[in-house]
Amino acid sequence: MNWTFKKEPSVDSENQLKKLLNIDDLIAKLLILRGIETYDEARVFFKPSLDDLHDPFLMKDMELAVARIVHAINEKEKIMVYGDYDVDGTTAVSLVYSFLQKFYPNITTYIPDRYAEGYGISFQSIDFAFDNDIKLIIALDCGIKSVDKIDYAKQKGIDFIICDHHQPGLELPDAVAILNPKQTDCYYPFDELCGCGIGFKLVQAIGQHWNISLEELKPYLDLVAIAIGADIVPLNGENRTLTYLGLDVINTNPRPGVQALIKQAKRESLTNSDVVFGLAPRINAAGRMKHGQNAVQLLIEEDIEIAMKFAEEIELYNSDRREVEAQNSQEAILMIEELKEENNFSTVIYNENWHKGVIGIVASRLQETYYRPTIVFTKSGDYLAASARSVNHFDIYEAIEKCSEHLIQYGGHKYAAGMTIKPENFNAFKAAFETVVKSTIKPEWLEREISIDAKINFTDITPKFVRLIKKFEPFGPCNPTPIFYSNKIFDTGYAKSIGKNNEHLKMFLKQSKSEEGLAAVAFGIGQKLSVIEKSKPFEACYSIDENLFNGQVTLQLRIRDLRVEG
Repeated sequence: MNWTFKKEPSVDSENQLKKLLNIDDLIAKLLILRGIETYDEARVFFKPSLDDLHDPFLMKDMELAVARIVHAINEKEKIMVYGDYDVDGTTAVSLVYSFLQKFYPNITTYIPDRYAEGYGISFQSIDFAFDNDIKLIIALDCGIKSVDKIDYAKQKGIDFIICDHHQPGLELPDAVAILNPKQTDCYYPFDELCGCGIGFKLVQAIGQHWNISLEELKPYLDLVAIAIGADIVPLNGENRTLTYLGLDVINTNPRPGVQALIKQAKRESLTNSDVVFGLAPRINAAGRMKHGQNAVQLLIEEDIEIAMKFAEEIELYNSDRREVEAQNSQEAILMIEELKEENNFSTVIYNENWHKGVIGIVASRLQETYYRPTIVFTKSGDYLAASARSVNHFDIYEAIEKCSEHLIQYGGHKYAAGMTIKPENFNAFKAAFETVVKSTIKPEWLEREISIDAKINFTDITPKFVRLIKKFEPFGPCNPTPIFYSNKIFDTGYAKSIGKNNEHLKMFLKQSKSEEGLAAVAFGIGQKLSVIEKSKPFEACYSIDENLFNGQVTLQLRIRDLRVEG
C-alpha cells in the first residue's frame, strides 16, 4: 500500500479556526481537511439540524412536480410510485408511498423484476399502469435515460415525474418534471443526493405546500440514512445532515420494518457502518434473490409482528445471497487466474451461469482483490448484463461512456455502473474498455492508498480526544474515519495471528515502556506478524475504535497497515 499524508492546511487557517472554536491544533487540522473552516460550517458539522436542509423548491422542476401530484390527488387519479430494486430504489419508493398514502388512498407501488424487466423503467410497468388506469408515475432512482419509455407512456396518456441522481444523457426524457440536481441547468445547492434523498426532497416540498412541518417529516429519515449509506454517496453537505438525523431516528424510533431488520442484524446503537454492512445487504437481498417488492412490503409495514415475519423471510434471502456470492466470487477468481491477464489495466469477465443478483458484489470482491476497474457480466435473457466497480480516483462511468457504441444501455456513477450488451459485442467491448482504461488511468491509481490525516503519538490519544473524534461521525465518503500515523511502536509480547486462516493480528502496543499501552487489531495482514515479533520497532497507520466486549467499552487501535521502522 502507498502511504500518503493529506496536504497540510495553512497555518493561518488552522490558527483562525482554533481561536473561533477554542480547539487544539490537531482537531482544527482534521476539520480543515474536511472542508470546515468557519464557525457556521463547524456548527452544521457538529450539530446538524432540520433547519440546515435546503429549500426543496430550489431544485429545478420541483414546482411542476408538486403541482402535478396535487392535481392527481384533486382529480382522484391513480398514482404509481416506481423505483429500482436496490436499497436506494426500494427505500425511496417506501418513503414516498408511506407519506402520500397517509393523505391519499389511490396509490400503489411498483418495483421491476430484476430478471424479467431489468434495471430502470420497463415497458411492462407502463403496460401495467395503462391496464390499471394509472395516470401518473413517480419514478425514483431511475428514469433519467428512459427517453423511449417515457415517450411510450406519453402515447398511452401516462405522465412521469422522474426523481433520479444518475448522470443525465444528452437527451432528456419528456417528463412532466425531472428532479435531478446533476442537470447542468439545475442550481440546487447540493448535487450529490441519492435517489431516496431526492424522494425526500419531493416529500419535503409537498409538505411545505400542505403546511406540514419539517419536524413531522423527520420519521422518514431512517430510510434516507439507509439509502445514503448503501449508495456510497458523499457524506458531506446535505447528505451529512440527512444521515445524522436519520441515524437518530434509527436508534430512537425506527419504523417497524427497520426495527425488525435491526433485530435480525443483532445490532445496537447503529453507526453508518452498521447500516451499510448490517441493514443494507438485507434490504438488497430481496431484490437480488427474490423481488424488490418484498423489501418495500417490509419497509411500509406498520405492524411490528408482521414486519418481523417479513424480516425473517428476507433473512433467508440474505443467507442464500451469501452462499451464491461466495461461489460466484470463487469461480470469478479462478477464471481470472486462468486468463492470465495480470498485465491488464482492467478486469472484464463473463459467465452465463453467474447469478444476476450478485454480480455487483462479485465485481466489488474482484476490485478489492486485484484493485483494477472491474466489470462482471452474466446472461440476462437474450442479452448480457453487467455491474462495474472502480478504484479510487478513476471515473468508470466516463470510461464506459467512451465504449457506449458496443452497448444497448448503461448508467451509473463515478465508481459504480451497470450496462446491457448483445453477446456478440462482448469481446469488442472488453477490448475497447481495456484500451480506454490503459490510456486514461494513472499508474498510481492502480495501487491501494492509505490517506493519512496526521502524525500523532499514543500520548495524544486521550479520552477527550476520542470523544471529539466521535463527534466527527457519521463517517463515509468525503468524511472518512480519521487515519493517524505513529512510529517507534513496539508490541509488548502479546502479538498473535487470529482468524480461521490466521489472516488477522491482535496486539498490545506501546511507544515507550512507561506507557500503559493500547490494544490493537489488524484485519487482513496476518502475514506481517514477523514484522512486530520480539518487540521489533515498527510504524503504522491506524484509526481509533471503541471495542464493546461483555458490556465494557475500551479503546482499540484498528491498524490499517504496518511496516518495519524506517
